[in-house]
Amino acid sequence: MTRIIDHPVLGKLDDRKKIPFTFDGKVYEAFETETIAAALLANGVRKLRVHEESGTPRGFYCNIGHCMECRVNVNGQANIRACLTVVKENMVVERGKQHPNIVKRMVENL
Repeated sequence: MTRIIDHPVLGKLDDRKKIPFTFDGKVYEAFETETIAAALLANGVRKLRVHEESGTPRGFYCNIGHCMECRVNVNGQANIRACLTVVKENMVVERGKQHPNIVKRMVENL
């Protein structure tokens, strides 16, 4: 685990409740008020999805909600930004999936 557990401004994590959640079927722990992004990074997870067209890996980039690179599926809902979403107990998070590019296929078939 690579989490900062004692910060001079934010304090110690010992006082916060541990919360279980799953990512791609594997159980991880987060601390209450922690975002999905922070929890996954602390647990060594870097790849969150793949690019829609190229299939190249995508992960955390801006970590402030602007870039949309950290989109994941949460409890069945797609395109949730991991950097802005707080982990809830037993939350089910899944890696973003590559979807077929329908427009590209239509153009290729003309």
